[in-house]
Amino acid sequence: MVEPPLPTPADLKPLTARAVVLGERIDTAGLERRDAISSAPLSFRVADGLVVVFRYGVVVMIGLDPLAEDEVLRGVAPRVQGPVSQREEETIRLAARDDQDEGVQPDGVIRIGALSPDKLLVVADAVAKSAALASDERQVAEVFDTIEPWARRLSETGRSSGGRRDMIRLIGSALLVQHRVAERVAVREKPDILWDRPDLERLYARLEDEYELVERAETLGRKLELIGETVTVMTDLIDTQRSLRLEAIIVGLIVFEIIITLTQIMTGLY
Repeated sequence: MVEPPLPTPADLKPLTARAVVLGERIDTAGLERRDAISSAPLSFRVADGLVVVFRYGVVVMIGLDPLAEDEVLRGVAPRVQGPVSQREEETIRLAARDDQDEGVQPDGVIRIGALSPDKLLVVADAVAKSAALASDERQVAEVFDTIEPWARRLSETGRSSGGRRDMIRLIGSALLVQHRVAERVAVREKPDILWDRPDLERLYARLEDEYELVERAETLGRKLELIGETVTVMTDLIDTQRSLRLEAIIVGLIVFEIIITLTQIMTGLY
């Protein structure tokens, strides 16, 4: 059964598509509906709009008013795993005009012809990935802001700032971000709808280029590698410091034993 397109005002006023990053994961089990447009990702109509729920923690709402958006977010919130303290959002405008090529126009409006659910799923996939990347980029930037002073002090003084506990906390933060970012969303994976609608690949390719999804993912990957290398260096420094302390203790014990032996010898002579 072919789903009808979303209603469009007579003046063809653009619709608003809003992507919100709620957390690390969203459990969609049990959210299935009879009127669902798709199950992967889960998408369904709300009033005259469309809601798309992505398991990697993003909800996209198209054509909804602010009150309806807040209601959707409250309904999904209990199913969010690892909710974020700061929600990343991305908002775009969609228009149904088909007198121009599909894609992002100079005025910032994405024109996709008829606002069919299939096309809207393609748009939702692109904007959800862009919002997820923005959230990941912010988390990685926070780790770099923490690592940078440590690296500067190391280069200037030859010593790491803070104690062993601070270094371990920094390592933990870096590893946590690396784990979250690496496993949350596969940007290179195309939306499932393209398997049934290969004619929409051109639209997805244009959106992918517009949001620079592949380039941003590659940059993020390189930063994660750098974080991994930094964690390795910090771990080596901790091991080196521990080894030096053990060596100092051993040398101190040896010196102490020599002093005791010499004292006993001198005492025996007198």
